Amino acid sequence: MTILANIRKVEGVQIVDLTGRITIGEETSVLRETLKTLLQNNHTRVLLNLADVTYIDSSGLGELVNGFTNFNRQGGKLKLLNLTKKVHDLLSITKLLTVFEVFEDEAKAIQSLQ
Repeated sequence: MTILANIRKVEGVQIVDLTGRITIGEETSVLRETLKTLLQNNHTRVLLNLADVTYIDSSGLGELVNGFTNFNRQGGKLKLLNLTKKVHDLLSITKLLTVFEVFEDEAKAIQSLQ
């Protein structure tokens, strides 16, 4: 299943609702291009909503880290929202939970980006 990225704006924060699997190939390209476009348009406060992401492989993780790094470099913030248990466990094992700010509550996540 191809990853779908739907972008909505709430209180000046871009929320990217991702659906599907973030795996090597087209799926990571969709994520990369979505984040690149947001940065190019000076949208530097972004939440990735992973509630409907069923699986992330190593290239997907790499893309998340790459996006995080690019946002930080440009003075922006990229945070994660609504991790599934599978994705949470993966980020925990890879120690990426110490890198990303993760939220379960969208309102709190938005507030943290104000």
